[in-house]
Amino acid sequence: MKNNIVAALCFSLCLLPGHTFAQSGDGARGGGEIVDITLIGGGTMSVTLATWLNELEPDWNIRLYERRDGIAQESSDGWNNAGTGHSAFCEMNYTPQDEDGSVDIARAINVTEQFEISRQFWAHQVERGALRDPQSFISTVPHMSVVWGQENIDFLSERYQKMSSIPLYAGMEYTEDNATIAEWMPLVMDGREDNTPMAATRMDLGTEVNWGVLTRQLADHLANQPNVTLTTGSEVRELERNEDNTWRITVADVDSGEETIVNSRYVFNGAGGAALLLLQESGIPEAKHYGGFPVGGSFLYTTNPDVVSRHQAKVYGLAAEGSPPMSVPHLDLRYLDGTPTLFFGPFATFSTRFLKAGSWTNLFDSMTFSNVLPMMKVGLSNFGLVRYLVGEVMQDREDRLDALREYYPEANPDDWQLWTAGQRVQIIKKTDDGSKLQFGTEAVVSEDGTMSALLGASPGASTAPPIMLNLLTRVFPDRVESEEWQTKLKEIIPSLDMKLADDPELLREVRLNTARVLQLEGQEAFILANMTTDDSSEAQATEDSSETFEQTTEPESGEVGDVENADEEERRESATDR
Repeated sequence: MKNNIVAALCFSLCLLPGHTFAQSGDGARGGGEIVDITLIGGGTMSVTLATWLNELEPDWNIRLYERRDGIAQESSDGWNNAGTGHSAFCEMNYTPQDEDGSVDIARAINVTEQFEISRQFWAHQVERGALRDPQSFISTVPHMSVVWGQENIDFLSERYQKMSSIPLYAGMEYTEDNATIAEWMPLVMDGREDNTPMAATRMDLGTEVNWGVLTRQLADHLANQPNVTLTTGSEVRELERNEDNTWRITVADVDSGEETIVNSRYVFNGAGGAALLLLQESGIPEAKHYGGFPVGGSFLYTTNPDVVSRHQAKVYGLAAEGSPPMSVPHLDLRYLDGTPTLFFGPFATFSTRFLKAGSWTNLFDSMTFSNVLPMMKVGLSNFGLVRYLVGEVMQDREDRLDALREYYPEANPDDWQLWTAGQRVQIIKKTDDGSKLQFGTEAVVSEDGTMSALLGASPGASTAPPIMLNLLTRVFPDRVESEEWQTKLKEIIPSLDMKLADDPELLREVRLNTARVLQLEGQEAFILANMTTDDSSEAQATEDSSETFEQTTEPESGEVGDVENADEEERRESATDR
């Protein structure tokens, strides 16, 4: 059976390509006005970009189209992701080991810097009324890492030593004492043998974020702006370049099929898993370099208050040897539908759908003559990933419960249900060095800047504000450098163009402000207690961080999952009953 599935997965990467439909236009057509920018998709990325643009250029005419009947119903919905504010405090895949065995924290520093930008962006939106009660979408939840086995303990110890010397991680704790670990994460230690060698870190600045609530609040504010139009139940089906370099966009009502035409100066394609198909539809040359490999996602979850109340943390472990980085197991406290919930996962699966509500033909529709060979090469060179996915697909409920018991030895099967989360499409990219499979995100921009798209899996929501800020610098470079935009950008992001790792005093100020505005319980006291302003320690910390900091634009992360699914209506009723 496994061999058959492996063969099917490999075969899916080797089928004959389809075709794209982009055509040349005859000038701006459609009879209507030319809008300034059209955004495709109602997830966190598009809504965040619309929020940036509406504040920077309030007179611009902005259109946003979402194919589902509401905003943030795919990967951005709270039930379709892990809800972790990815700040590199506990995610050990951000601190890989180099060939010499040393731990590299450069990428972790970059991820943390980006999340600080996100916090500043959200705090600003709270202050201007674009986001309502912050406690409805963001909460303080400690971020912890846990490992067992001496080799892994040595890794975590070195990781802690390097990170704790950087101001970004001031206050991080480390222990190899099982009694202390039991205080931090009781469920993880209950029923575990006393002689198990373990180690853990704890960072009390961690956050749990409901991206669906956050995104819908931003969208509600946008919908009340005079020059912004948000339309749900509408699917973008064709993208054609007009002679004047505007874009002719065909939008269809999902229910009636009735089509309308919109002409737009700029287009941002933030359609999540469907972004690749629409990028190919645009016909821009840059689209030829990309293919996609879809991976699904699911978690075990419980709303049993007796269980949830004993795990007030997000606990991340290490991915199994040979598994992809997005498969890192974690036991997380979540706040969903107003109910404290524990998630455990992820469990990986393969699906040909690019969206949770997509079509099984999505993968095959995305194959073109320019990307089918790279996809075949990636399929052959990543056979280990295929085998990993097969192993995950073949798991039954007992297998998943066994995985849960590694992190919660006394788990009661009756407490846990399986929930299918969102779909992710990993990037397959053709480069000068060959073809490669990427697990992060990548912004694709046409040469003239009028067409842009975001491809790839999560980190998505956690770093949406800095990713979209980076996109603005590529699409509107002159405006970003203008005095008017610079003034507004620095008002929104006080640390703009600065490395907080190199400026402990500014870091302290920024964190205190965002903790207060976002009403993050306990964080202000933590910052005051742990972030000193001693000149000598700051100088040493700055030197250490400068040696390790590596400037990149988008970190990698993501959640993956499985095919089983608890009925959505029953799940929500269960949560309400709890």
